[in-house]
Amino acid sequence: MATHLFQLKADWPGGRNSEGFIEAGNLKTKISIPKEMDGPGIGTNPDEMLLGAAATCYLITLAAMIERSSLPLKQMELESVGYVDVTDGVITYKKIVHKPTVYLQPTATEREQEKLRRLVDKAEQSCMISRAIKGNVDVELEPTLG
Repeated sequence: MATHLFQLKADWPGGRNSEGFIEAGNLKTKISIPKEMDGPGIGTNPDEMLLGAAATCYLITLAAMIERSSLPLKQMELESVGYVDVTDGVITYKKIVHKPTVYLQPTATEREQEKLRRLVDKAEQSCMISRAIKGNVDVELEPTLG
């Protein structure tokens, strides 16, 4: 069994509305509370980072599955939206909606198109971030395939 370690270092100089800095491998960025939550909106924030982790994990997982299946990929893009609810001062990350757009080459067969439809769903279930947040944050798919 292999275990991969990922480390993050963070600097945070003060109170709630301070500006901090995180560094984890190739990720080096300023952090703060987003403006939508009455913060300074400098750099990124946990809400964007969770969305980014879920989106990139899904996209990379789907790309790997498409490649392993030898599907004739023409183009792939992803838009993801995170929904955060604030009720009575309690902030809850409710759901993430992935909107993948995936096109196969015009020579793709109906069988390859069907395989793509299955992989779009399977990638969400296979992504380690989706599995990590399962039961806490809903993840939905709104694919456009062709």
